Amino acid sequence: MLSAAIQILAFALALLGVLGTTVATLLPNWKVSINVWSSIITPISQMQGLWMDCVWYSSGVFSCTMKNSVLSLPAYMQTTRAAMVLSCMVASFGLCLASLGLKCTRWGGSHRAKGHTAIAAGGCFILASFLCLVPASWFTNEVITTFLTTDLPDSSKYQPGGALCVTFISAGFLLAGGVIFCLSCPGKRTRRPDHTSSTDPDRFVLYPPQDKPEQDPKQKLYSSPSKLPPKDIKDSYSLQEYV
Repeated sequence: MLSAAIQILAFALALLGVLGTTVATLLPNWKVSINVWSSIITPISQMQGLWMDCVWYSSGVFSCTMKNSVLSLPAYMQTTRAAMVLSCMVASFGLCLASLGLKCTRWGGSHRAKGHTAIAAGGCFILASFLCLVPASWFTNEVITTFLTTDLPDSSKYQPGGALCVTFISAGFLLAGGVIFCLSCPGKRTRRPDHTSSTDPDRFVLYPPQDKPEQDPKQKLYSSPSKLPPKDIKDSYSLQEYV
């Protein structure tokens, strides 16, 4: 099983991944417009996220509009929404399991139970990482394809935003933490040998008693007639008949 320091490092990476995934899910800059306006009444930048569309004006006003209609969103946007929320939930559950599987904690059961819990936490982190990578890659591909293939004006074109970078980095943290936790498989304990070194005065070994030579049956003493040999008992009965 891995050392406690490496497990703490994996827990820290997974925690950063969970925080980054949560922040990226809420950020509004999944794709950003490439056109920058110089007029006061026109927006400097337009950005779209999973939950809202925001506009930043040159006067310093920043306004956002929520995406209330789910059916009006494209398929890749709906899939990215669901996958990111599910990734946050799975990663949070993995953090709970990881806190039980750490060697530096006193809860979580025995040494072997902690190892199995750590492996389960690593599986949750790896699953959460793929739930981030797949929709983020699909989202990026859609944005780039739309930018290159459409004949829209520059004011209507978008490029990948900073939220996608945060998503990819967070997925890498989750993947690294999950792999490290999966290496926490408890090994087989070797059985200690029964013999000990003669130079260790603090340990004692009990040896089985040695076989002693049997004594002659005729030399044994019997305290009562019931313990006499069968032959002697028979002789005593025959003697009583004559008496």
